[in-house]
Amino acid sequence: MTARRGERGEGRVGCMLNLILLVAVVVAAVKVIPVYYHNDQLGEAAVDICGKGATLSAQAMEAALRTKAQALGIPEIEGKGALTVTVDGDAHGGTVAIHLKFTRKVDFFGAYTLPVEVDKRVMRSYVDSH
Repeated sequence: MTARRGERGEGRVGCMLNLILLVAVVVAAVKVIPVYYHNDQLGEAAVDICGKGATLSAQAMEAALRTKAQALGIPEIEGKGALTVTVDGDAHGGTVAIHLKFTRKVDFFGAYTLPVEVDKRVMRSYVDSH
């Protein structure tokens, strides 16, 4: 019985360390996953809006993307150069290009800040069928 006396509590310590690690991973996931999800939603909106080049002006596409970014809680879209919409062509056909480039920061309670880079380019050709 005296041989195992020095091992007392080791099971509890390992269990507590695993529990702390699990809580840290869950907290990190809760903070990071929504950022990536909202970035992806904004990228999908850029693809959808880019396909409407025949019916929307560059200003209307930019306004729609800014509105979507606000709804998703992405204030970084307001930064200089974060959103660029260019339309080359005329009313009968052309190309629409949308470029999203910004960095979001995920703060882990002041201990660490994770930078999440977004650099998405979408380009679509359009032809007016009228």
